[in-house]
Amino acid sequence: MQQVAFIIPPHVELLDLAGPVQVFTEAKFYGFEVDIKFYRFSESPVSTAGIGFGEVLNFKEATLKTGDFVFVPGMDFEYVNSISFRAEREFFNWLKECSEKKITVCSICNGAFALGHAGLLKDTECTTHWRRVKELQLQFPTAKVVGDILFIKSNNIYTSAGISAGIDLALAILEDLKGPLFTHKVARGLVVYHRRSGKHRQQSIYLDYRNHINPQVHEVQDYLIDNLSRENDIETLASLVGMSPRNLSRVFKEKTGSTILEYLTLLRVEYANTMLNNPEYTIEYIASQCGYKTARQLQRILKNR
Repeated sequence: MQQVAFIIPPHVELLDLAGPVQVFTEAKFYGFEVDIKFYRFSESPVSTAGIGFGEVLNFKEATLKTGDFVFVPGMDFEYVNSISFRAEREFFNWLKECSEKKITVCSICNGAFALGHAGLLKDTECTTHWRRVKELQLQFPTAKVVGDILFIKSNNIYTSAGISAGIDLALAILEDLKGPLFTHKVARGLVVYHRRSGKHRQQSIYLDYRNHINPQVHEVQDYLIDNLSRENDIETLASLVGMSPRNLSRVFKEKTGSTILEYLTLLRVEYANTMLNNPEYTIEYIASQCGYKTARQLQRILKNR
């Protein structure tokens, strides 16, 4: 089973830790098989908010393998700049060994400084909280520090801007592992409707158009995703959420910036492109699964897009 290990350092920022943890916890709820573990590198870590933790294993007891993940969340910056933090050579060496074993090493906020001390940022694009971008570049001059970005991946190193950006990073990783539709379900459960990303150019129809909190529009969007092969007329959708067809059309466009038909077409095109990767599916079968009466209809739409 894939393992995601979270380091709990001294003076940890709670949201840096809890945000990504909750993403993977929610993913487990939807059936993702993952083992979430917690480790420390110093005795009795306490968060910057003053909340302590129960018994946590030392990182030396971790049994990570190729393909696993380890997260280093942000800490109080005074501690990050302290002699005691820089003296954690055993932990930094362990992080380097993890990377060499093809374990993906991720940092949230100024957790990037731990990666820097581990030698993982040399000639590597990376980022951190906007307040610490200059300091990260100063301390690690061979790093390629990028500002004004939420997260970035370089080889098997992920770094993020911190705080809520850790959630965006975890969602991006989950999308790589399980695909956009599964990630949409997780994001929906977390009430995170739009995956923000800096360099990630690939848009996801399952996550886009979700930057709103209208429950009726979300219900219609979820229904459309699960029922692409149906006719999906406006009267049926409106009755589903107890609205008039006219009001639903107005509210949907207001909240998403798209008409229902435009959104449905985007969903169908995305699903068709996914199915086209399977040589066993005929174009006629794909068209029927996407809600089109003929293959010619689907081919015309795909050509136009």
